[in-house]
Amino acid sequence: MHRFLSTTVLVTLLSFGMAAENSSVEEYLKAALQISSHEIMTDIMELCHEKYTGRLTGTPGYNLAADWLSGRLASLGVQPAISGSFFQDFPNPYTLVLDSGDLILHLPVGRGECVDRPYVYEKEFIPGSTSDSGRVKAEVIYVGYGITAPELGYDDYSGVDVRGRIVLMEPEVPVSADDDAARFKQWRPYSFHRYKVENAVRHGAIGMLYNYHIANPNCRYIPGFLLSYVGERVVSDLFAGSGRKHNKVLAGIDRRLRPDSFSLGKKVTLANSTEHHSEGIGRNVIGIIPGNDPLLGSEAVAFGSHLDHLGMNHLMMPGANDNASGVAVMLAVVGAIQKAGYRPRRSLLFFFFGAEEQGVAGSEYYLNHPVMPNEKLKAFFNMDGVGRGDRLVVLAARNFPDLENLLNRVNGRWVHRQLRMHSFHNRARPRLDAARFLWAGVPT
Repeated sequence: MHRFLSTTVLVTLLSFGMAAENSSVEEYLKAALQISSHEIMTDIMELCHEKYTGRLTGTPGYNLAADWLSGRLASLGVQPAISGSFFQDFPNPYTLVLDSGDLILHLPVGRGECVDRPYVYEKEFIPGSTSDSGRVKAEVIYVGYGITAPELGYDDYSGVDVRGRIVLMEPEVPVSADDDAARFKQWRPYSFHRYKVENAVRHGAIGMLYNYHIANPNCRYIPGFLLSYVGERVVSDLFAGSGRKHNKVLAGIDRRLRPDSFSLGKKVTLANSTEHHSEGIGRNVIGIIPGNDPLLGSEAVAFGSHLDHLGMNHLMMPGANDNASGVAVMLAVVGAIQKAGYRPRRSLLFFFFGAEEQGVAGSEYYLNHPVMPNEKLKAFFNMDGVGRGDRLVVLAARNFPDLENLLNRVNGRWVHRQLRMHSFHNRARPRLDAARFLWAGVPT
């Protein structure tokens, strides 16, 4: 891992050096080779320290990490980008998960009796990071994708009554962004996690089991509504004895574009313990090295990583690769640029976004409140999850042939890693800060 992190820095710097108009690539090579992979790992381990409590945006732990980062930027000679401050604050409610919660299946065994089957935290279910506190016991209704779309002639809630019940639901939508772009665009608003929760509440559900087995703060908190994320074992147990196979039901919905919702004939107890903070404030950290050209200085090339992770759910999730690795590599890039003595003609912006894990909200806020007009941003290099593996992957490189050619030349001459470059159609709901910038028309 140490060596791979240095490789990421090297590719970034050499690409930057070859593109620079007033500096030689040898200066960047020399500067990059002075960077110790152990120094990068030191920054990663710092950000994974328990005092930052997993860096959920809005929490005191996240703000402490932002303070540490602003100090690192200042020590590297980077200037604050926002009226003397590194911080751009924005509204960002958050929810704390206080314990592992409960998920219990009640299996009927005749004469009104049942056997309880409790599920295992993390292995089989994860409490919803935006769930309310409470405990409910209710019948489970399968509602497919949980979509009500009259204009598309589609309603997963048609023919079932979910009032006072718990719904089992799929992520995404029944059409693919890869198969038919125009059709998918009509369905995209219904793919958002927040919509699915809101629609379940509108139909009277009191809880939701989401077939999306991850810790996920990118959802909607609604008072009185309980949410947990479940894995294959839970879904299989709920379908058992119903006379239906989950994979066949889902495939049929996708094939016919027709809902297939029904009661699973079982009850579960769903319990979560959380603490919601509607007053939460998010924070982007933004630095700048001003350009020295009278004309081009008003334009910028940007580098970005998100600083946040998932926080406590209820155990700490430190986020070493997602995205302490990206932040640490960014800091190494900044340090090497300064060591190379580069004085840019265009300004260099360094973004460290909050709330990427909470709906990619920090970069969305920035693009609506930029430090310079978005059209002045000539390129954006985003780093997310760069600390694992033995190869380099560059999403959207093939959207920009000049960048693809530059990366191939750098890799072929100096780095010699397996390099995979992809096109990015960017049609689905945004999952990366890069998606927000591409939507805004910034080459990314």
